[in-house]
Amino acid sequence: MTDKKKLVLIDGNSITYRAFFALPPLSNSKGQYTNAAYGFTTMLLRLLQDEQPTHLMVAFDKGKATVRQEIYAEYKGTREKTPGELREQFPIVRSILDSFDIPYVEVEGHEADDIIGTITKEAEAQGYESLVVTGDKDLLQLVSDHVTTMLTRKGISETEKYTEKEIAERYGLTPQQIIDLKGLMGDTSDNIPGIPGVGEKTALKLLAQFPSVEEVLEHADEAPGKKLQEKLREHADSARMSKQLATINREIPLDIDFESYRFESYDAGKVREIFKALEFKSLLDRLPQGGTESESAAEPAAPLHEVVVTQIIGADELRSIIDILPETVGLYLDLEGNYQLGEIHGLALATKDAAWYMPFDGMLPNEVVALLQDGGKSKVFYDVKAVCAALKTQRIELDCNVFCSLLGSYLLSPSDGTPDLFDVIEHHIGWRIEPLPKGTAKKKVEVSVEERAKLAGSVAAANAHLKELLEVALETSDLMPLYRDLELPLSFVLADMEASGVRIDTEELKEIGENLKERIEALQKEIFELAGLEFNLNSPKQLGEVLFDKMGLPASKKTKTGYSTSADVLEKLAEHSPVVQKILDFRQLGKLQSTYVEGLLNAARQAGDLFRVHTQFNQALTATGRLSSTEPNLQNIPIRTEEGRRLRHVFVPTDPEWKILAADYSQIELRILAHISGDENMIDAFVHDEDIHTRTATQVFEVSPEEVDSNMRRAAKAVNFGIVYGISDFGLSQNLNIPRKQAGAFIESYFAKFPGVKRYMEDVVEQARRDEYVTTLLGRKRHLPDIKASNFNIRSFAERTAMNTPIQGTAADIIKKAMVSIHEAMKEQKLRARMLLQVHDELIFECPPDEIEQLKGLVRQEMEHVTVLSVPLKADINVGDTWYEAK
Repeated sequence: MTDKKKLVLIDGNSITYRAFFALPPLSNSKGQYTNAAYGFTTMLLRLLQDEQPTHLMVAFDKGKATVRQEIYAEYKGTREKTPGELREQFPIVRSILDSFDIPYVEVEGHEADDIIGTITKEAEAQGYESLVVTGDKDLLQLVSDHVTTMLTRKGISETEKYTEKEIAERYGLTPQQIIDLKGLMGDTSDNIPGIPGVGEKTALKLLAQFPSVEEVLEHADEAPGKKLQEKLREHADSARMSKQLATINREIPLDIDFESYRFESYDAGKVREIFKALEFKSLLDRLPQGGTESESAAEPAAPLHEVVVTQIIGADELRSIIDILPETVGLYLDLEGNYQLGEIHGLALATKDAAWYMPFDGMLPNEVVALLQDGGKSKVFYDVKAVCAALKTQRIELDCNVFCSLLGSYLLSPSDGTPDLFDVIEHHIGWRIEPLPKGTAKKKVEVSVEERAKLAGSVAAANAHLKELLEVALETSDLMPLYRDLELPLSFVLADMEASGVRIDTEELKEIGENLKERIEALQKEIFELAGLEFNLNSPKQLGEVLFDKMGLPASKKTKTGYSTSADVLEKLAEHSPVVQKILDFRQLGKLQSTYVEGLLNAARQAGDLFRVHTQFNQALTATGRLSSTEPNLQNIPIRTEEGRRLRHVFVPTDPEWKILAADYSQIELRILAHISGDENMIDAFVHDEDIHTRTATQVFEVSPEEVDSNMRRAAKAVNFGIVYGISDFGLSQNLNIPRKQAGAFIESYFAKFPGVKRYMEDVVEQARRDEYVTTLLGRKRHLPDIKASNFNIRSFAERTAMNTPIQGTAADIIKKAMVSIHEAMKEQKLRARMLLQVHDELIFECPPDEIEQLKGLVRQEMEHVTVLSVPLKADINVGDTWYEAK
């Protein structure tokens, strides 16, 4: 019916809170926490799609619940302070609602429950059907013929609707009796006392006999058991007060404007813009139908830039064009698929004003090879590393007189992640170039030579323009030395490493896989025997029912996130039953099997009798400058368990007589922190080669080194590395499984013993506030415009970023510089050894036996002397037949 009015009311605090604890601590490339905002948004999109509301609003708490605290001062008194990682996401959630033009309501001193209760009462009077979305069972009391409550069951991924019928079936109560239930059993999350010792089961039995708190208390002498009768009499006032606290106030002063809640459409352009900024890429395809484009978003895009592209026919024509090219040449290698496989369809050459395209399949013409190796001409590509790797398939080396548009753009705006080729062109020179249509595995798209020529020539001409523009910007920003001396040379090193790949022993990998399968099957059988039934171990719902309903294990998160079976919940339950540890082991082995054994086997390429894996190193992705690895990710091979470490057995040298050499920077980020902060305590520990975690433990716990036990050192290690990443008391409490108050005291004690670190953090925030960016020791910049934000949470996030970026970024710069220096030294000394992998602070090589000592000396020299700090850099070097043995 077209006149049907459906109002959806979302409990903003509840859904955001539950999303935060249900999802892992996700963050975007800017380091901004987004897990709660992401979870809230997925719920919102699902509601828009499934419920099709005509009206929509979100309610938030504002300030303290003063009305209830006047009744009971300890109301919500046991709740810990909202974690900063969650608090800073509420403004993000509000900005998402703003983009959809969805109103949110807050009333000082009142909770979201009261706002929703007041609005649903008025909505019912005006003929609306209302759906309340929350994780709080208190709102079940609002259910009526025209009000339904949707409760989140597991985090936010599962929901359950309650009408009067469902409440009766689940509890045997009317909606109004939910208040009486809370009056008797209380609510630990809100610190509502209820009657001590009366849980849900007992409360429901009492209410089945006497329908209200008042009648239960009136008939206390008829309750089963003298002990319960005494409790009812002794705590009667507490029960009455608890009922009052649990009762939603449906008469709060509120200007209700249902017309403002109307949801007919939304500005899809605005929503896409904020999703892109938050990096919610997976949600872009889930936007509901009915979105419109605002005038600004609907403005026609810049016209396509037309470049006249001449197709080259024959070697003579190619030579004549190359002869007239200026000193700077824009180039575009027409690659398809994985660039490492070198599927080259053609090459475009361009000046700023003209472009040419030569199609070919197979080997590059000799004239093109000569141009690529002509040191007298500056060649401009978008991604030099990809070009180098592709050319290596034809044994062609690119001359070093090149410019990389990708790296130049990345260094200027590192927080943007890997810049898109077409975005870079449009941003810097205002050209809009249409990319070629992409096919899929099921549907191939045929592209004509003319279409390829048009695109390739346009990009090549754009590259010719980009060099001059980006060079000026890099010089102006003092980033040219970092580009010229570090990032560009590194792209050649990475191309060599990608082309070499690393050999894996597929037979050993298959054996590991078979062993894992056997252990997984055995574990599954043991779990079923201990549980007393068979069920789907990969179903969180079924697992939760078995553990908590059937086996009666304590469901610590039931009141907040339903039956959570996340790893942190199960780890805390492991001591209660042997089945829990077996479930954790089952999950871990299953991930090793699917992600790593099967993943590596699928990624391996055969060359003769050998199998090799060729990862792709992402040089222009992270805001801190760290390299990442994809397809496959070899930086994420597990090392915390023996089963995970065993996977490193399969990484072997190409020649069976050769060895694997691993060189790992020792505690490089803490050494950088000591240098940057100038803290005398930290510097002294590193200068005297002491274990920094033991030194920290002696300082914080005020004990001698001999008295430091494993728990003390573990806590010291957590805070040492946590400080580098701007850890909060909440984060440290989660890491160490200790109360937040204790974690906060630990951090305070740390700063008291290491005052230089505290001073550095204050100084770097002040500098960032003044300059709106921070730099690494090698000059890498990260811009922080939010450092001056008026919103406390957004500003605080930027401040934490200012503290940790110089440390993380300098560590990234140092190992990159070491890679370049080692690569050059290996060439100079004509070593046959090869650099294979970079894994965070570790470098992996393969080496013939007669070069081991020479390589060890070379690597140690370059890694430990690549830059001068006030503390020594230290590299731990080991050699073995496999990567495992070299660790």
